[in-house]
Amino acid sequence: MNLPLSRVPLAEFDRVRTGIEDPYERTRAFSALCRINTLYMVMRAGSGHLGSSFSAADVVSHLLLNEMTDPCTDDGDVYFSSKGHDAPGLYSALIGFGALPEDLVHRLRKMDGLPGHPDVHTPFMPFNTGSLGMGISKAKGLILADRQLGRRRRMYVMTGDGELQEGQNWEALGSTAHHAMGELTVIVDHNKIQSDTWVSDVNDLGDLIAKFEAFGWGALRVDGHDQQALEAAFRKRAEAFPDRPVVIVADTVKGGGCETFAATSMPADEWMYQFHSGAPSDEDHGSAHAELVTAADEILRRAGLDPLRLVSEAPRVPPAPPSLRLFQAYGEELAAQAEQRTDVVALDADLVLDTGLIPFSERHPDRFFEFGIAEQDMVSAAGGMAAGGLLPFVHSFSCFLHSRPNEQIYNNATEGRKVVYAGALAGLLPAQPGHSHQAVRDVSAIGAMPGTVVLQPANAAGARAAVRYCLDTPHSVYLRIASVAVPAEVDALGAEELRTGFGRIVRAGGRTVAVGAGPVVLGQLLRAAQLLETEGIDLTVVELPWLNRVDADWLAGLAADADQLIVVEDHYVKGGQADRIARTLLEIAPAALPSFRGVGLTEVPRCGTDEEALKAHGLHAEQLARTIRAEAEGTGTPGPLDLASRGTVRRV
Repeated sequence: MNLPLSRVPLAEFDRVRTGIEDPYERTRAFSALCRINTLYMVMRAGSGHLGSSFSAADVVSHLLLNEMTDPCTDDGDVYFSSKGHDAPGLYSALIGFGALPEDLVHRLRKMDGLPGHPDVHTPFMPFNTGSLGMGISKAKGLILADRQLGRRRRMYVMTGDGELQEGQNWEALGSTAHHAMGELTVIVDHNKIQSDTWVSDVNDLGDLIAKFEAFGWGALRVDGHDQQALEAAFRKRAEAFPDRPVVIVADTVKGGGCETFAATSMPADEWMYQFHSGAPSDEDHGSAHAELVTAADEILRRAGLDPLRLVSEAPRVPPAPPSLRLFQAYGEELAAQAEQRTDVVALDADLVLDTGLIPFSERHPDRFFEFGIAEQDMVSAAGGMAAGGLLPFVHSFSCFLHSRPNEQIYNNATEGRKVVYAGALAGLLPAQPGHSHQAVRDVSAIGAMPGTVVLQPANAAGARAAVRYCLDTPHSVYLRIASVAVPAEVDALGAEELRTGFGRIVRAGGRTVAVGAGPVVLGQLLRAAQLLETEGIDLTVVELPWLNRVDADWLAGLAADADQLIVVEDHYVKGGQADRIARTLLEIAPAALPSFRGVGLTEVPRCGTDEEALKAHGLHAEQLARTIRAEAEGTGTPGPLDLASRGTVRRV
């Protein structure tokens, strides 16, 4: 059954802002309306971060309505979220404030709408965030630019408490104090929970006030849901520390303002917060929506205003039923193999659910190590474990695992000790979180590491085979694990014994040959083959799961049977699998060289639905069929999309 939804129209925000005289009540009402629309946006999108948005809502509302001078103007004070997970709540507030068009309330995580994490192409988003720990440094740079140009305005940066596990935050503090940046206020959304569980159980922050003060910062603590307390804290900030950067630790509740989502409503024996990401169930949506509307109406009643006038929207199409993801098969196989391999240990960066590690953590708790949001520390610790005789499997989202600790991965590689890096959420899809979470440069970033193999399984059987390969090979391995549902036709392919550099034909056809890896690319290629078959082109589809290795003899045999060779990948065209294959072809110099084309990303990945993203980057089955047909006919292909089509980025 389709779920009916309703939201708060802009006129109701205007009624609150002009009709409630008491500033505290006005801000409470504004925040309550923002929460209703945040819930609507996440439900409409089918994904998003509710818990972080709700915990930050009262602080954001206070800043916009009471604290900032000329917010959302070119010369006014600047606010941005470094943690980025609270993007739906921030968008809701900016729409209610009149800074963003109202119709964007329907377009969270849609193409040309509101990205899953803040992006500079959205008005009043000064920086791309979502990759954590960068916000204080970004603000510091903007302040230095302002000073250089003779401009004076205040900067407000929201960080998460889990985010403070990233070392860059602490690198930024000393010089910020040294430069006496009284313009800067950092608000820590201290909701006590990071992605998976309680911060104190992962990597306790200790005495935050003392830590910031040790760097020369002013430091205050406040109830982040109390409007009077927030006003007093910001007043004290201005009076007591006019020439120093200040941190305000705002004690909040994840999911605050709504009992259904509030972490304080978690059962005593529950360790995982259920509403960090994703849309809630229909039942939870119904109870939460009723709570939020009741709370808002009570504030309006106290102010002598009529109840909310909500707008009913078209029902949301229910999501597809859940299906097995590769990381689940991977995690189950790793836990099973660890029964025999007692040297295997698993390291996690606050993503135990999304990397498939729950079975391992439950069955081998003494060999499971949670490092929190600190990838560099985790990877170097893995190098130490390897030196001590263990076989570490290191886990995070691919977008962070290949990039944040890249130097540490290289250092491990130079020591010649074996480490397995398992990166979930790899590739273009899912596209809804946005480019901070889309790993499309990981092959190029890891592919040149000495003694390291880059391997991408396509289905559950392939994921299990990949685990066994990682145990047996002498090489370090980077596993590129897609987090989308595996298409039925790809799942049906099963898997064969993995031999480094060797591929396999998964659809026998003619002398037009397409090569790919992973469930997304292979799924689109198999569908493209069906389209081409109706036009008399019998496409051969090859799975080559090795992204930085190819056996020369195997490739020579494949090339001998091909007139056209097309390599498709959900990765940037530079430094990916196509480059590896093309170089190997030139080095082996076969007697007859097939025409060659590499197809992949040429611009920053777009945020939107999976279908929208595939089409935006020319990787949809219909587009691939056109590209392959043109190659087979020798007529070339249309040029890639131009990044300029996205518009310019405004100066902050």
